[in-house]
Amino acid sequence: MKKVLSGCYRFAGSWTGTITIVLFLIFFVAQSFVIPSGSMKRTLLIGDFLFAKKFSYGIPTPHLPWLEIPLLPDFNGNGHLIEGPRPQRGDIVIFRNPETPKVHFVKRCVAVGEDEVIYDDKQLYIRPHEGDNFIKANFDSKLIVKLGGTLWVKDPYIDKYPGINYTPQPDMNTFDELMARAKSPLASTPFIVDMQPVFVDELHKEVLYRKVPKDSFYMMGDNRENSSDSRFWGPVPYANIVGKPWLIYFSLEAQSYDTLIDKSTGGDHSMLMQACGNIDIHSTECRKIWDKERFHVRWGRVGQLIDDMELKQPIK
Repeated sequence: MKKVLSGCYRFAGSWTGTITIVLFLIFFVAQSFVIPSGSMKRTLLIGDFLFAKKFSYGIPTPHLPWLEIPLLPDFNGNGHLIEGPRPQRGDIVIFRNPETPKVHFVKRCVAVGEDEVIYDDKQLYIRPHEGDNFIKANFDSKLIVKLGGTLWVKDPYIDKYPGINYTPQPDMNTFDELMARAKSPLASTPFIVDMQPVFVDELHKEVLYRKVPKDSFYMMGDNRENSSDSRFWGPVPYANIVGKPWLIYFSLEAQSYDTLIDKSTGGDHSMLMQACGNIDIHSTECRKIWDKERFHVRWGRVGQLIDDMELKQPIK
């Protein structure tokens, strides 16, 4: 036994052993990701570095890091070596984008297979496939509404997860944009928009509707007015599910003043207002203040478990 342990120790201490162990952890246990965009603000911020659990929803087929080349065939036809539990409603999930599978996205699962989704202007309605009795038993009666003769749940996640928000950019409305795309002559083109216009009597207007296919998941960013998600490119099949965010191990504010001031590209005036106080955010003085603040570590976010942090008021 001692010889075996000694051999394992020597192997682990070698370059070959170290690389083997690191790749094993990346392929099957945990992998590092960085948040590149603001689609999950305020829950996850640009510059959050996090570890994701690769085993939360089964063991996905391993891919060569950075190149994202699969190392094994898809034996089970579902993108996983070992099939596991599916994402649940409300989970934050890391997955491969259906449009560009080599790119990882992180969004919140708002609906699962066979659920129905209605998106109205800054409002989301979900009809779980389990039906009316399930809805009555599992959701606050204040959130339950009747649409088209059946029960729906209005914005079931927004009170539970404080980071979810509808903060529109100037001169832009995501609902109007999606509706216009859905009605355009090019609406049949893949990934133009995933939802279909329907008229709902109780809402007295047209809204956007989608029924989620079986074993697929509808993903939306918490920053819902500034998120490219399933509303645009469709449900995410189980084969594309990678894992679940676990822990923020580092968080760095690296956005430039020009990025934050330009809301047409997803800028964030609230960050500048917080840093500059009563000073006009469009002034040279505010720019100088932000340049000093830039590249600071958000220590309040480091070491936070995602499951705990998403239930609290966002740490800026």
